[in-house]
Order: sequence, then C-alpha cells, then structure tokens
Amino acid sequence: MFESLQTGLYGLTSGVSYLFSQGGPNVIMLLIAAALLYLGVKKEVEPLLLLPIGFGCLLVNIPLSDLMESGGLLRILYDMGIANEVFPLLIFVGIGAMIDFGSLLENPKMLLFGAAGQFGIFFTLLLALALGFPQLEAVSIAVIGACDGPTAIYVASQYAPQLLAPISVAAYSYMALVPIIQPPIMRALTTPKERVIKMAPIKRSVSTQTKLLFPIVVTLVTGLLAPKGLPLMGTIMLGNFMRESGVVARLTKASENEIANIVTLFLGLAIGGTMEGHAFLKPQTLMIFGMGFIAICMDTVAGVVFGKIVCKLTGGKVTPKQVSTLYGRPFMGGLDRKGLLATGKPAEIEAAVRSLIKEAPELAILGADCTVPGGTPWDNLRAAIAAAHHASVE
Repeated sequence: MFESLQTGLYGLTSGVSYLFSQGGPNVIMLLIAAALLYLGVKKEVEPLLLLPIGFGCLLVNIPLSDLMESGGLLRILYDMGIANEVFPLLIFVGIGAMIDFGSLLENPKMLLFGAAGQFGIFFTLLLALALGFPQLEAVSIAVIGACDGPTAIYVASQYAPQLLAPISVAAYSYMALVPIIQPPIMRALTTPKERVIKMAPIKRSVSTQTKLLFPIVVTLVTGLLAPKGLPLMGTIMLGNFMRESGVVARLTKASENEIANIVTLFLGLAIGGTMEGHAFLKPQTLMIFGMGFIAICMDTVAGVVFGKIVCKLTGGKVTPKQVSTLYGRPFMGGLDRKGLLATGKPAEIEAAVRSLIKEAPELAILGADCTVPGGTPWDNLRAAIAAAHHASVE
C-alpha cells in the first residue's frame, strides 16, 4: 500500500521534478509563452495568431503532457493542417476574399513598388546560403522578408518543416513591429522635402468584367510560369474570384470569417506545439530571427530607394490644383514649415508664394504644411504675408 501511495505521489510531482531536473529549456519557453500571451492580450499585437501560438507553446512545454506525440491534440492539428499545408491555403482563400484589387488595376505601376519591397527576400537568401544553411532552409528563412505570415508558414511547412516554429514566430513578430522598424529607416533615407510630397491616387474606372477576369488571368499566368506556387496563388485568386463574382456571398463571407477564424485558431495552436524548449532553443533560432530582421530592414531600404528614384524621374511634384481637384475641397498649405519658411531668405519666400498662388485653385488658403516652429524668423513670416497680399491684388 505504501508503494502505491509513493507511486501516486511521484506521479503528481513528476512534472515539477522534470522541470527542476532537465526542464530548463521548457521553463524558458513557458516564459516566452507568457510574453506572447501578454503581447496578444494586453498590447493587442497580432492577437489572432499570438494568442493561440502562445497557448500552444504553453501546452507543449508542460512536462510529460505528450501533446505533440502521436495521437496528442497538437500533433493531430499539426498533421491535419500544417504537414499537408491545408491550413495556410485555407487562410489564403479567406485573404483573397477580403482583397479588392481595384487600386492595383487602376494604377498597375504600383506593382513595381511592391516588387522593390521584396529585395530583402533575395538579400537574406544569399546571406543564409553564405552562413551555411541548406538551400531549402535558406529559401524558407528568406521568405520572412515577404512580411506575410501565411506565406512564411506555407513555404516553411513545405520546404523546412523543422524550422516552422522560429520562422512563423519571427514572421508574425516582425509584421507587428513594422511600425517601429520602418520609420527610422524611412527618416534616414529621405529628406524633409521628400517626406511632405503627396502622392495623389489615380482614379480610373475599372469594369466589373476586368475585376472578374483578373483572378482567372493571374491564376493561368502564374500557374504556367511557376506551377509549384499554384496552390498558394490559386487559393488567393479563388477567394478573390468568389468576391468579384457576387453570386456566392455565403461562401465569400464564410471564407473571410468563419473558415479563416477556425483555421487561424488551429494553425496557431499547431505552430505553438512546435515550440518545445529543447527543440526551439538553439543558436539556429537566434540566427533566423536576426536574418528575419535584416530581411524586413532591406525590404524597407529598397522600397524607399526605389521611391526616391521614381520621385526623381517624375519630378515628384503635386500641385495645389491637383490636390484640390482630387479631394473636391479648398486647398490649404503650400509652404514647407521646416524647410523654406524656417530657413529660407525673405526673397526666396516671396518668389515661392507668388508661384504657389499662381498654381493655386480658385479656393485656396496659403499657409504652412503644419504648425509653424517657434524659431521661425518673423521676417520670413512677414515676407510670406506681404507677398500673398501683393499677389492677390494683382
């Protein structure tokens, strides 16, 4: 009887004993799970993914739970949707159902800006190869630079399933950190004058037939050029075709709501299940996070540099008349508060004011582009006011 009691007590404490004896990596991962849950719940950082990923990470790092062993809940979810790539593809159907390609069809040249922003993928691919990663692993790591979680999951599950956990977490972490990562790079690569340029959208009518044909044409072209990528592109275009057809509203809504939500839950839990401490905490994981960061940064650098080149080639000029016509309202502003108004000479400001008024629409208010800095010389302000009065009398 005493032995049975001893065995029972050992069973109750075996998990704790494991943590103290050989569960150091699991303890670290439990803390990481807590961090992911905190970011998802308190900070609302990608909560739809970080919450189930964090909880899956919590579950798999509780000792002796066997949730990722054969027949375990997380293993079933992994085999059901990640090992065979079904979960990411179902999410792509939902993404396609949410996307309106109207803006791209109105101005196809915008595709070039998107292409320039993918430079980080190729840069990181070469970097990963130089660091000794096998080709398929290097490809999977580089796709973090796409800044798209489902794409990173799809590629990693197909070509480097052993790296799925760090690649997925890195992809979604950096997606959430884009508002923090990109602004310093943008400021460093642009001038104050470039940052105040307004890029007016081009409004062209796109027929319903064009929107309906677009997903079919894209599916055919991409399928013929890159057959291996057809599952990904085909599911996106299926979702978009359902959206644009207008005849399967129930399927469209289900794809972008119920199906996407359920799959996101299962996908997050399955990814979290791959984050077992002993398998996740390796130097390789830190290298993947580092290369993912480089990929996002190089995407930003290439996109900004390409924008500067286009700005230079096109003159980068948007007149007040264009702005007023675009929005159908009176134009206000015109003077760069931190540039000409703050640092220019009175004669330069007078010339600029005359030019602005000459180009201004019928209803316009001359002013700075925002709050005038306190150190702006009074002579400059007086010169702008006097030039405006003189030009209006003329």
